[in-house]
Amino acid sequence: MRKTLNLFILLLVAPPAFLFAQDDLLKELEESTPKDTAYAFQTFKSTRLVNGQTIETKSKGTLEFIFAHRFGAINDGSYELFGLDQAHVRIGLEYGITDRLGIGVGRSSFDKIVDGFLRYKVFKQKKGASNFPFTMTTFGSVSYKSSPKDGIEDIDRLAYTGQLLIARKFSPRISLQVMPTLVHRNAVDKLTENNNQLALGMGGRIKVSKSIALTSEYYYRINSNPNTLNHNALGLGIDIETGGHVFQLVMTNTRGTLERAFITETTGEFFDGGIHFGFNVTRTFQVRKK
Repeated sequence: MRKTLNLFILLLVAPPAFLFAQDDLLKELEESTPKDTAYAFQTFKSTRLVNGQTIETKSKGTLEFIFAHRFGAINDGSYELFGLDQAHVRIGLEYGITDRLGIGVGRSSFDKIVDGFLRYKVFKQKKGASNFPFTMTTFGSVSYKSSPKDGIEDIDRLAYTGQLLIARKFSPRISLQVMPTLVHRNAVDKLTENNNQLALGMGGRIKVSKSIALTSEYYYRINSNPNTLNHNALGLGIDIETGGHVFQLVMTNTRGTLERAFITETTGEFFDGGIHFGFNVTRTFQVRKK
């Protein structure tokens, strides 16, 4: 079962050649779409909603740098300066191979995790002479947890994530997204955790001014182990656009910024003070002409 599941998710993560063929086909279809058809633009401002992913992909030839920072929990008390004495960061890069297909890598200080991922935009929301009600992007990732340093086999350090990201821009101000998710970890404590964790994420964005938007997301674990000590991940954020930068202030009950961490390993209870303040900073560079 494990080998079958790993193979299935690895196929999602690996960059098969048919994606490029499909991308060329979709491009031809778009070029043949009537000119009075309008596509939804900037459903979300960033590829991250709070902790999780959005349907947005980077355009061809652009490189996004993202720096994510989370402090400790505010209920750690004054000795830890309400979490400000602690820091967990992730540094990542994402490159647009085509307008629909992107690839990325990252490194997190939390459990010293290295990750790689692919995202592919399958459908685009559009209206006019040709209509489609939502945008859908697939996302797949592999992560390697290198902490602790010794005593664990390499195969047991791996985890895989597969997601469908489905979003609709209802107006220039309001966008909503659902995120059915599967996270598979090769090694877990069977008494309190499951190797395969199904979750349904829900999130949205409300634009309050030209450069500021409010965001939120919640991941409900569908098949969580009844003995688990972990919680569902909740996040609230404020997006501030400053030219080529997007600055996101966040409040969340998780220290992790990867799906394996915030979906399956969130130990804080948001409404009991287990809130981590933090921020994401993204900067996009045009490194290759389209």
